[in-house]
Amino acid sequence: MTPVSFIGAYIVDIVVGDPRWLPHPVVMMGKLIRFLENRICRFSLADGNNSSIPPLTKGGLGGILPLLKGDKGGFIDKKKGGIILWFAVVISAYFVTLAIVEGSFFINFLFGMIISVLIASLTLATRSLYDESKTVIDSLNRGNIEEARKNLSMIVGRDTENLDEKEILRAVIETVSENLSDGIVAPLFYLAIGGPPLAMTYKAVNTLDSMVGYKNERYRDIGWFSAKMDDIFNWIPARLTGALIVIASFILRYNWRDSWKIMIRDGRKHSSPNSGIPEAAVAGSLSIQLGGKIQYFGEVADKPTIGDKIKETDKEDVKKAWIIMFASSFLMAVACITVLWMV
Repeated sequence: MTPVSFIGAYIVDIVVGDPRWLPHPVVMMGKLIRFLENRICRFSLADGNNSSIPPLTKGGLGGILPLLKGDKGGFIDKKKGGIILWFAVVISAYFVTLAIVEGSFFINFLFGMIISVLIASLTLATRSLYDESKTVIDSLNRGNIEEARKNLSMIVGRDTENLDEKEILRAVIETVSENLSDGIVAPLFYLAIGGPPLAMTYKAVNTLDSMVGYKNERYRDIGWFSAKMDDIFNWIPARLTGALIVIASFILRYNWRDSWKIMIRDGRKHSSPNSGIPEAAVAGSLSIQLGGKIQYFGEVADKPTIGDKIKETDKEDVKKAWIIMFASSFLMAVACITVLWMV
């Protein structure tokens, strides 16, 4: 990835975002993940009873079938299926992207640059994260809390049907904080070190975690590997994000000292080894408290609180979170471009 194409991708993301008319790679990844998940679950036998394997599958897989047998003699178990699912999606994302980019450059250098910039921009989510979270706040400003809950459900995994305004604001700030790492800093990081193929690979890793990386009954087995690999891929970017939030808070004259203090104190409270770090840094910067009780799929999860409740969360805090997001995004982009030019 050249510095010029990196700058181009960053600008395209900020200005254009994700056009509705353009098929997004994450949507296609989602369809592939769901397809493979359904097939793996269909052929997973906890009791080792081969009778439920369709006859066509028995004959069609032939000699491959014994290699995929579970510990109890049945067809593949869900944990092994989760590993196969991860590698199938991630490897496909890398090599399909690599083929498109290399094929574009083979046709014409300028065409290759354009395609490379376009694909790279689709791995970033600065503009879309702002736009999608803003729709929630716009609904609240119109006094339509039902619409705000519906719009919020599009960008968070928690149940939103019964949230009040304060809980909605908290959820928006949490998702902006977490996705600052997952949707902006991490893709920029992988884009800088491996170009569009590696950045798209990261998007596949992140999409797998967001779709199957839950600890409920349905996904506990098939999604465990995806969740672990997402933790590994996000370990460095999450810590970079925390540092960027503190620096941005200093530049913006927010509470950067508490941003650092709360990040160090509460960053590891989250069940994820990574998500709590940017959330804690933002909570400290804004002097608010995040976390607490959240409902997923009808089950209440009592998450630890992050930050000190020095003040109540309000709409101004969401605006400040957006400013922190854009500032941190810009700082990360400058750092990556500098490294690319030096290399």
